[in-house]
Formats: sequence, structure tokens, C-alpha cells
Amino acid sequence: MLAYVIDACRSAGIERIACVVGYRKEQVIEAFAGEGPIAWVSQDEQKGTGHAAMCCREALEDFDGNVLVIAGDMPLVRSETISLLIETHNKQKSAVTLATALLDDPTGYGRIVRDAYGNLQGIVEELDCTDEQRKIKEINPSYYCFDKKLLFQALEEIRPDNVKGEYYITDALHILVQEGHRAVAITAVKAEEAIGVNSREQLAEVGRIMQTRIQKNLMANGVTIVDPLNTWIDIRATIGQDTVIYPFSYIHGRVRIGRHCIVGPFAYLRDGTALEDDVVVGVFTELKNSTLGAGTRARHLSYIGDAAIGERVNVGAGTIFANFDGQRIHRSEVGDDSYIGNGSILVAPLSIGKGRQIAHGSVVRESNGQVEGASK
Repeated sequence: MLAYVIDACRSAGIERIACVVGYRKEQVIEAFAGEGPIAWVSQDEQKGTGHAAMCCREALEDFDGNVLVIAGDMPLVRSETISLLIETHNKQKSAVTLATALLDDPTGYGRIVRDAYGNLQGIVEELDCTDEQRKIKEINPSYYCFDKKLLFQALEEIRPDNVKGEYYITDALHILVQEGHRAVAITAVKAEEAIGVNSREQLAEVGRIMQTRIQKNLMANGVTIVDPLNTWIDIRATIGQDTVIYPFSYIHGRVRIGRHCIVGPFAYLRDGTALEDDVVVGVFTELKNSTLGAGTRARHLSYIGDAAIGERVNVGAGTIFANFDGQRIHRSEVGDDSYIGNGSILVAPLSIGKGRQIAHGSVVRESNGQVEGASK
């Protein structure tokens, strides 16, 4: 979830990012190792959104300018919305700008309160709403842009005088308004972008919406997805034009698929896999961290793990690349124009030269530099 939010921020031109973490923070930090510079800020005791922002003071001590504050559990956020928020903030020269959404069912969200002229007056959390305020459909999905100096001045003044006994970041906005600073609210957030993930049901809902986005983008760029509802494609995957993805295929992680390929049905492509142009990966075939050269075919019931397979290779039905010896994972190489017979087991580490023929049902391994079990 957090990766989508960070990617959206970076796509909007934000280079410096601080993430507030608490429960099982070590796992979160470890998951982002090598994903670019991120300042990790600990909120050991969760006292609300305003308290989370307070925790960032030290991380932003040497920074002067505008600060975007956004929730990390809203993976459907779009970089375009963030860019518009920042652009409006700069144009209006406001102390705080927020992006709002209109929902048919605003239950669970803070309500936007405006005066008769449409000017922002404040935000009321649902538990603190009057019956009349609960009828308001304009909600606060937690997209803020603050002047950093004014933000931290206001945070010092907020108090947990509410039903939850928490420090609300919305109170910082109220303080700035009361002090006469300019506050602007733009209705720029689509309904789906306002969905936060607080349950497994919401996680599934967000995943479904994200899949629709990902697949629409791929189809707009020339990829044929036969049955989008029964296909799952990772946003990190790249797929070339005129490739066809058949139903019940699952493409996970950083997978690269070339042009004019056929994937599925029931194919499973895992992280690190790359298919060059005109490759066929067929029914019930799994690939993991492997490369298939142009024109190669693996049509049926095979497992290909940690292998570099050349061009125009035929991988027969039921072939298994045995890449794990019980302790370590090993790699295999197969040269161009080779033929691997049905039901073969290739035991890594293994290197098969160009044009080799593997008889059906062979167990092929390498011993003393010689390939055993391979026909000429």
C-alpha cells in the first residue's frame, strides 16, 4: 500500500519523503530497503494524525518550504491529484490547502464545513459531527499541503479535546484559519482515491480497482487481455504491444514481457522473469527469475526457475528446472535452438549448449563439467 503512495508522490516531483511508522515498523522499513531515500520516523505511541505530523519535526528541521501530508494507507492516490494540490497551494499562496472529495456515502470521514460563500471554515471528524453536519457529502480524505513553518507552529497549539482524545491534524488547519491565515479547499479527489485500507474487505476492494487501472492502461497501449476480471497483473510489470494475456494468468513483481507474446491461460510469471519477443508461455506453466529468448516456447505444465533460456528453444510438456538442492538455489542455462523433451528434469547448476536435444523423460545434470542425460 505504501509503495503506491510513495510512487505517486515521487511522480508528482516530491523528492524528500518522511514516513511515519509504528506497529512492526522494522518490517516496513526492511520492505523498502534499496527503494530510494526515505526518512523513517517512529510514532511509538499512536496519538492521532496531528501527533504523527509532530513526530516529523526533527526529520524536517533543515527543510524550509511546503510540506505535503498524506495518509500511507490510500494506495489509489494519483500523482495528478497531488500535483494539482501543490500547484493550487502555490498559486493561492495559502498557509494550507487541502483536496476534498464528494461521496454519496460519507460515513467514516471528516466533513468539510464551508460558509455561505463557499469559503473553507474547517473540518469536523465524524464522531464530533452534529446531525446536520453528518449530512454533508464533501469529505476530507487527508490530502494536505502546508507551509512547513506555520504547520509546526499550529501543531504546538493543538489539544486532544475530542471524543477520541487524539491530536488531530485538522485542528492545525482550524488554528491557522482562526489566526487569519489563508486556507483553501479544492474538490479534486475522485471517490476511489479517498478509500483507505482499514480492513481485509477494503484491501480487496482497492486491489480490484487498482487492477482495473493497471489493465486499462495496458490495453490502451496495445496489450490484449482476454478476460480482465480473471487476470492479475502487477503494476511493476511491463508488457509489449500485441501480446495476448489469456484468462487465469497471474503476473507478479518486476516481470518484463516483450511484443507478440502469448501468456496463459493459467500461467504464473514471478518476479525477475523476462520474456523476449514472440515467446509463448502456456497453460499451467510457472516461471521464476528466468529469461526466455525470442521465439521460445514453453506451452504446457512446466516449472522454469532461475534459468536463462536462449532463442527458439522448445520446452516440452512437464519439464522441470530443479533449481533448489535443499540448501541453495542454482541457475541453469540453455543455448539457442535446443529441444527439451517432454517430462524432462534439468538439475541445476547446469549449462546446455546450443542446439542440444534432450530426450523425453530425461534427468539431466552436470558432473565434472560434462552434461549427463542429454542427447546430441
